[in-house]
Amino acid sequence: MSTLRYLSFVFVGAVAAAVHYGAVVALVSIAHWHPLVGNVGGYCVAVVVSYFGQARLTFQRTDFGVAQFARFLATSFTGFIINSASYAALLQWTPLDYRLSLGIVLVGVAVLTYVLMKLWVFVGSSRVAA
Repeated sequence: MSTLRYLSFVFVGAVAAAVHYGAVVALVSIAHWHPLVGNVGGYCVAVVVSYFGQARLTFQRTDFGVAQFARFLATSFTGFIINSASYAALLQWTPLDYRLSLGIVLVGVAVLTYVLMKLWVFVGSSRVAA
């Protein structure tokens, strides 16, 4: 992976994670949602930020096709399922604060989603050297 692509992926992922995290905290602390329900809301907002950021910045796409977005959603949803299961496990079986648990899960799932994006979602689409 080139340094530029790596930095872009990390940047977009960090922005999407911050959006996800902020939405969850707001929904839990302001709207009094359960953290797992708030996580769904955070995911829905962050997935849009992530798609356009990764497509445009990391993988240099200007064509946003339906098939590509469908692959992205499938990849993202797979990551979200892993995220939710891991988050639920940490909430249930550890004394960690929900915010720390969420941070751990978001970082852990990022590696898997990058690999799937590179090898399946945006394959052959990068103008940046791999």
